[in-house]
Amino acid sequence: MLPLKEKDKAIVQKLLSAGCCARCVLRFCCVTIQAAYRQAQHETLEELKAFITEKESNIVQDSTSQTSTYEHNKSQDAALSETVEDPPRKRAKLVPTQTVQSEPGSAAVVTLRNVESHVCVACLGILQDLCGPDQAVKIAETVKGQNYEFDTMVLSVSLPAQLCVREHSCWLHVKKEVREKGLVLDKDDVIQVKEAFKWVMQGLVTKELGSVAVVSKSPFEVGMEFTHPETESDCHFLAKSCPDCFKPTKNKQSVFTRMAVVKALEKISDARFLQHYPSPPLEPSSSCTPQDIQCLHMSVFIAGRYNKFCRSLPQTPWVIDGERRMESSVEELIAAPILSAFRADGFNFSSSGREDVDVRTLGNGRPFAMELLNPHRSRFSKVEMKQLQEVLNVK
Repeated sequence: MLPLKEKDKAIVQKLLSAGCCARCVLRFCCVTIQAAYRQAQHETLEELKAFITEKESNIVQDSTSQTSTYEHNKSQDAALSETVEDPPRKRAKLVPTQTVQSEPGSAAVVTLRNVESHVCVACLGILQDLCGPDQAVKIAETVKGQNYEFDTMVLSVSLPAQLCVREHSCWLHVKKEVREKGLVLDKDDVIQVKEAFKWVMQGLVTKELGSVAVVSKSPFEVGMEFTHPETESDCHFLAKSCPDCFKPTKNKQSVFTRMAVVKALEKISDARFLQHYPSPPLEPSSSCTPQDIQCLHMSVFIAGRYNKFCRSLPQTPWVIDGERRMESSVEELIAAPILSAFRADGFNFSSSGREDVDVRTLGNGRPFAMELLNPHRSRFSKVEMKQLQEVLNVK
């Protein structure tokens, strides 16, 4: 069973009626057990339906027994290479106008939407079709295709800013129930979409990549970005209510960044928010669109010393008015073999001082350092570094 209690019943009812997916319902009920999110969606939905139709005497459970139900799964959460369940081949079907009564003789009726075809109003489909084995396969294929060398990886997710607005709207939708029941619950306790997405995907990606662990810190990062043009205007009303939060910047294409939207939502009152935005949010006609998966390895730095015995070799490429004056340079002679060995996308070269083109550098040489950008290979043995040094000296 899901780790839910009687106090969660009203929240589950309101969110399902509003058009939230099963995983978003768990988020707003502050379920922190990762295995619950990895469960097949149709199974979670059936459990939620059964939960809201149970009599109170059957719902109330001892917290210790609830914890023990997921004891084994919680231990699996700590293992990064665990094998997770495959998501359902299709979603469970609900009758569009299905009504349920929580207790005999109760007048309270809950209307559940047909979730087989609807897009979640809270996560815009990210925790539905965009969170499962198919997406894990795409990530693995992209990573393998770019031929990186790594042992661990970080999965980063970039979400559209309007998700913050929709989540705030859903929060206000259940806020009344929370207050009436005297629950100690804050908006910050709601599990973020990004976290729930990672909980589901980490095990699946690990499975696809073999022994590679998906961790919280790693020099190798795989980034996913989602966009949803249909709801981009959801944030626009905040610019009028909180203009100080939305200031144009040179590096941002839009003022409606996630950070700016979060700040605006902290300032705006509930009453003013509800004047401009519906609660619960309107159902979108389509899910988010995943953008190209990006891979990035942290920069690698190399340091050394060089001697220059030639009086016709500049330290860096010598170009005047778009015309090259010398065929090569110290920087290029050093960088070319290193870039090839590390399979890096680019480099930054720095040296301790400079010398004129006709000046030799003798003695212990001039110290230099190179930053290798996005290297696909980052580990070399002492023997390999010695061989690379010999290649450089031949030049």
